[in-house]
Amino acid sequence: MLVDGKWSADWQPVQAKDAKGGFVRQASQFRNWVTPNGSPGPTGEGGFKAEAGRYHLYVALICPWASRTLIARALKGLREVVTVSVLEPELTDQGWRFGDGSDADPDPLHGATWLHEVYSRADPHVTGRATVPVLWDRARDLVVNNESADIVRMFDAGFGALADDAFQLRPEALRAEIDALNDRIYPALNNGVYRAGFATTQVAYEEAFAQVFAMLDELEARLSGRDYLFGDRLTETDIRLFVTLVRFDAAYHGLFKCNLRRLADYPALSRFLERVLAVPGVRETVSIDHIKRGYYSVRALNPLGIVPLGPALPFAHLL
Repeated sequence: MLVDGKWSADWQPVQAKDAKGGFVRQASQFRNWVTPNGSPGPTGEGGFKAEAGRYHLYVALICPWASRTLIARALKGLREVVTVSVLEPELTDQGWRFGDGSDADPDPLHGATWLHEVYSRADPHVTGRATVPVLWDRARDLVVNNESADIVRMFDAGFGALADDAFQLRPEALRAEIDALNDRIYPALNNGVYRAGFATTQVAYEEAFAQVFAMLDELEARLSGRDYLFGDRLTETDIRLFVTLVRFDAAYHGLFKCNLRRLADYPALSRFLERVLAVPGVRETVSIDHIKRGYYSVRALNPLGIVPLGPALPFAHLL
């Protein structure tokens, strides 16, 4: 991780643990917002006005948090407004690495080799992990935000007339319900699979495991007879759920030991996944190859780095 702007140690997936040995995720360090007129958003400072070509998004296709932002960028018609770079899927001793243009991109802004160099450029004294996604401001030459939930909402509402209004990912009438369901799905499922996979004690693993499948069972029931979590309209909560589900059988079921059932064993969740995957712009954000290569490169979980050839994914024909 970075300590006072310097890379100080080999990358480790578990940076903090709770009293039970459970995985604790680091909080995001940069929390400014793009707004239509450049006024301050809910956190951070102002001065980040929505402008075409000003902002650049760094992502990795392995990462569900980064994939949330890619989907929101596509659905809101911002692919020509916000440029993007995809990092290599494998996690190295120095974290995320830029590519050579074959199946991952070089850094077009700074010529960096490692993502942590981008963080140090933004703040020479930054301390923490260099995570994706990162939203970069070309005009001020710094990180706007590295919290995926914020970036999704910026793409939804912060770019004003530059964005497409066909999708309202957090419509005002549903905001309280969306926030409430987000707050339940995140610890139990989105982060729950990580809490299971990176648990350092049996008790922490079993607690996370139980919560993952309790939430999957609940969502299976909720989606029986409806298209999306809130009926017939896709919201940010559907995106949050989708990015976890599309990785479940390929990575979480085996590598993260979330193996009570497969996603393929949940008919309603499987139909939901295929329904979201068919939304124009979503399919291009999914790479099962990157997902498998990325997760199976985590040496703490897979020391030999062997990437499995399976499993057979029922939705693979849609990719």
